[in-house]
Amino acid sequence: MRNDMLASIARSSMLVTGVVLAFSVSTPAPAADADRGKQVFQACAACHTDRPDAIGPSLKGVFGRKAAALEDYRYSNPMKRANLVWDDTNLRAYISDPQAKVPGNRMPFGGLHDPTDADDVIAYLKTLK
Repeated sequence: MRNDMLASIARSSMLVTGVVLAFSVSTPAPAADADRGKQVFQACAACHTDRPDAIGPSLKGVFGRKAAALEDYRYSNPMKRANLVWDDTNLRAYISDPQAKVPGNRMPFGGLHDPTDADDVIAYLKTLK
């Protein structure tokens, strides 16, 4: 009887695990929202503009660009040595915690700690061409 009960529990456990996996695999992650990202980006826009006297570099065309690649901006040495290409992974890590991704960089920003905010800003940055 004990073996039958254990077998029944094991089958139930496997069934629940299967159902949970099925739903987690079939439920897509929500798409990033570039319009919302534009709103979140407004805090960044204070430094990242197209003006020649801007505090930070222009982020137009940043997606896919090599870090520290703009000729008309004076990057920190750590950023020059970072050897990054701004793809989804590197942007997400940098936007979330700039000092962890590129220690010693000059950007005075603590990071976006909400992953949705970071994903939405990245979606917005992809629209800047």
